[in-house]
Amino acid sequence: MSELSDARRSSPPRGRGSSLNPPNRFIPIHYEEDPARLDPDAPKPRTQLFEDRSASIITTNDSPDVGFTHSLNPYRGCEHGCSYCYARPFHEYLGLSAGLDFETKIIVKPEAPELLRKELKKPSWRPVMLALSGVTDAYQPIERQLQITRKCLKVLAEFRNPVGIVTKNHLVTRDLDVLQELASQRAAHVFISITTLDTKLARVLEPRASTPEARLTAIRELRSAGVPVGVMVAPVIPGMTDHEIPAILQAAADAGAGFAAHVLLRLPFAVKDLFEHWLRTHFPEKADKVLHRVRAIRGGALNDARFVCRMRGEGALAQAIRDQFRIHRQRAGLMPSPPELSTGAFRVPGPLQRTLFDGLSDEPSIERIMAEASDPRP
Repeated sequence: MSELSDARRSSPPRGRGSSLNPPNRFIPIHYEEDPARLDPDAPKPRTQLFEDRSASIITTNDSPDVGFTHSLNPYRGCEHGCSYCYARPFHEYLGLSAGLDFETKIIVKPEAPELLRKELKKPSWRPVMLALSGVTDAYQPIERQLQITRKCLKVLAEFRNPVGIVTKNHLVTRDLDVLQELASQRAAHVFISITTLDTKLARVLEPRASTPEARLTAIRELRSAGVPVGVMVAPVIPGMTDHEIPAILQAAADAGAGFAAHVLLRLPFAVKDLFEHWLRTHFPEKADKVLHRVRAIRGGALNDARFVCRMRGEGALAQAIRDQFRIHRQRAGLMPSPPELSTGAFRVPGPLQRTLFDGLSDEPSIERIMAEASDPRP
């Protein structure tokens, strides 16, 4: 295994996806614990919150690999702790590690709703679908308290600007009222991400995300509320979860999903070592098989950063997975893409419209929650 010694192959702390904090590729000097001096009774790492005071909130891209050009992300880093998360390396741009830091040091954008409102009010703004959770999950656990995503959705509902959401958390159903309002204007759809239906596997693969059954329940609730909802089978892990594609698609369809998509496993930069460490820790008997199959779809490497190839893979195995997905999607009666969203109802609201979506007076103070979450005391 690439540069990880046997001494460092320890199980991650309970509720975390990684036990490692690999070196930041941009910083030549790093601190590494001596395994012999680690205290097994030391307090487990707590989640810490840090404010991001960025002056803008909407990000644009021209990638041919994603189905959107504009996105917003209320958080950087993600408590879900998925060992495979392609967003982990972004934490290195912040001077942090793609490992445990990514799961425990969460960058929060408390001003996101007001920044979004300012952007949408500009005369230069041309309404377009905004992707929510284009990088990290907008419904990760801390959102339950901070409600930044909910407040952003309220802003989008004020303006009737369309939004597409991808999440693996049942918490999205908390916002059914706002999503229904947007859906009534053909301005919202949701993808629920399901990697596996195996609860035991999900517990170690995505330790703080909703269980597979809770995600299927979210599909049912969104469908019942009239919000277009589909399933994102992502990532498909060759040799570990690809055999579940038919069952996931059928279960999602039975729950009320209307469309489905998939993405093959991506392992950029530090994620390669983190995922391999996770495999050898939890599934040592499967590790070599899985890594061999990942290399089979990535031209002999564990990652291929080329556009198009990075999402689809290449070779016979990648094609077989695509064919399997297409056939079983059709059998389940699922469409290949969500219904097209409309910008026709977009408006710049006046004071009256805004009051319809104002928050309740008992909404939590973001400042208070962040201070409590960042308190170093156990």
